Amino acid sequence: MKKKILLWIILLLPYLGLIFVWQIHQREIAKIENSSFVIISKEEMALNVYDYKGKNMAQYPVACGKNTGNKEKVGDMKTPEGVFRVIDIQNAAGWAHDFGDGKGKITGAYGPYFIRLFTPGHSGIGIHGTHDNNSIGTRATEGCIRLKNEDLEKLVKQIRVGDVVVITPSKEDVINVTK
Repeated sequence: MKKKILLWIILLLPYLGLIFVWQIHQREIAKIENSSFVIISKEEMALNVYDYKGKNMAQYPVACGKNTGNKEKVGDMKTPEGVFRVIDIQNAAGWAHDFGDGKGKITGAYGPYFIRLFTPGHSGIGIHGTHDNNSIGTRATEGCIRLKNEDLEKLVKQIRVGDVVVITPSKEDVINVTK
């Protein structure tokens, strides 16, 4: 009888050890500070935030560049496509911008924050808020990605400097390139 019990212990011990190690591993994974990445779809007019495990943490509607295609030069009103990274998150609450529509400078045009992106060959591209929620879901910007201010407030709590941002084209962007 003692031999049978000893045999069972010997057979079960590795499995119990694996269960113990797995539990420790799960506790350690839970301690990892959340790293995230952002995917912006010009087709869906949506910004999605994913955690380091690939779980979709949030989705926000956006506006992007007035013109289709990948950004080529200053003033072309196109949103760049590709893989970028967040290089700064700035307080933009007091910033003003003149959209050239005869209304003059509008304070708060960028919302509370400007998330500056490193976009080689282009400067001043970022993710920011808006003074016009009706523009969300449309092609309305000079090249940046625009969100509702309340969504931007949530986003800045989910990302940090160094995070990756991927901007994907829409069908229109691709079709216009091939013409």
